[in-house]
Amino acid sequence: MPVSSAASRTVSSGQPASPEAEALHALVLQSLDDDQAVDAISIPLAGKSSIADYMVIASGRSTRQVSSMATKLAEKLKGELGRTPRIEGLPAADWVLIDAGDVIVHLFKPEVRSFYNLERMWAFGDETGSAPPAAPAAPDA
Repeated sequence: MPVSSAASRTVSSGQPASPEAEALHALVLQSLDDDQAVDAISIPLAGKSSIADYMVIASGRSTRQVSSMATKLAEKLKGELGRTPRIEGLPAADWVLIDAGDVIVHLFKPEVRSFYNLERMWAFGDETGSAPPAAPAAPDA
């Protein structure tokens, strides 16, 4: 089911991003919505990391859709904002990373997204305010 940018989930960090980052973020969300991205979420990184102001994570139903979403997003960023993002993973298109500067975009096939579970790693503690659970002990060999 496609997720509109209005319905995409956002995890709050409490710190505002720059107007340029907000415009870039809006363009990314709109592009993903136009291309029928699945389960798009946006994680504000301001105050958590200096790598970007936002991380956007979304899925495509196939490698073909993931590749198409990444290519179209890169074209929109170049055409509308004059930015040429760095793209990794496009040939395989199981997981494509688009570094647009203030916004980092991860596009996944669903099973790859489930395996890496980036949203849990980056959003953890925002809603509960607690520490992550302890990792299970390794079995004795």
